[in-house]
Amino acid sequence: MKTIQSSSKWVLAIIIFSQFCCTSLWFAGNSIIDDLIGHFNLSEASLGDISSSVQFGFIVGTFIFAMLTISDRFSPSKVFFVCAILGASFNLGMLYSANTIYTLITFRFLTGFCLAGIYPVGMKIAADHFKKGLGKSLSFLIAALVLGTAFPYLIKSFNLNFKWELVIWVTTSLALIGGFLILLFVPNGPYQKLAQKFELSKVLNVFKEQSFRSAAFGYFGHMWELYAFWTFVPVLLITHTKLHNISLNIALFAFIIIASGTISCIIGGFLSKSYGIRKTAMLSISISGLCCLLSPLFIKINSSFIFIIFLIIWGMAVIADSPLFSTLVAQNCDASSKGTALTIVNCIGYSVTIISIQVLNILLSQDGYRQFAFMILAVGPILGLINLKKS
Repeated sequence: MKTIQSSSKWVLAIIIFSQFCCTSLWFAGNSIIDDLIGHFNLSEASLGDISSSVQFGFIVGTFIFAMLTISDRFSPSKVFFVCAILGASFNLGMLYSANTIYTLITFRFLTGFCLAGIYPVGMKIAADHFKKGLGKSLSFLIAALVLGTAFPYLIKSFNLNFKWELVIWVTTSLALIGGFLILLFVPNGPYQKLAQKFELSKVLNVFKEQSFRSAAFGYFGHMWELYAFWTFVPVLLITHTKLHNISLNIALFAFIIIASGTISCIIGGFLSKSYGIRKTAMLSISISGLCCLLSPLFIKINSSFIFIIFLIIWGMAVIADSPLFSTLVAQNCDASSKGTALTIVNCIGYSVTIISIQVLNILLSQDGYRQFAFMILAVGPILGLINLKKS
């Protein structure tokens, strides 16, 4: 028994580290957006376009993966590996010397497409290895996603006169390492149940259960807020600095704010064992919704310390419920449909993020609405709470 537990801990550690390595591709473009704008002569609106292209690629990828039930019919470790290698290759595309906004969007779209075989498939691998304590396992896994998402900002924050290309090389190398680790050291899990044939009906059948629908729609509300907040954290910081005529290391604080979610995911996983998954998710989404509504007040406060503490709290609350929703989704579907269920829910959830990012982008472009723009994100937590109460 000790040998099995030890082996399981190593498997979880490898999955977590690989997830961190590969998801560093996600915000690699966002973290160097100013350099991309200057180097390739892009417009200031490129942040929203480049970020949305990754999301759109992820959406298309998850849709195709779900329709073809890829992770339920093939070894998820091999799927993860192939997507990590391809994602790393497309990430390198940002180094192409003749890039335009269109080629950059294409490369980011393809990177996002490959992430569809990394993030939800990583959760599927974890679910195949851990039945008891799945909520805690997914909390660690999504904590790795958060840290991977924030990591490019940390590289950028040091201001050591590194060229922006270094961020691309580092994130590409990490993705390659993550892919090989999964392939070489993570076998198919003991709870894996491969589907025997292609079944398109699975995508619709998973939504027939009320408990599954409640978990899925709660997750969609959560996603309305999450990536819009992450995408525009630097904008929040810049808005505050301009309003109060102060100077901050934007990249460093963006890293701290986003990465703080790593801690809250882990805390949420432990709390869910004592207080239940649903109650813990409700607490998290309530705090993040309140932060949305209070954002205009804290932007105006002439104290960087208070403002950054507020953003750290927001950064912790905005993601802490994500592994809990994923756990509810995985627990409320058939074992042979788990991969498809996680993938299609991710597909729809990330479709929601494109809308919220673009809505927020439009509001932030209007000077009169900039201070109040982030209040629109409260719509997501409100819908999430309504659906959690149904479950």
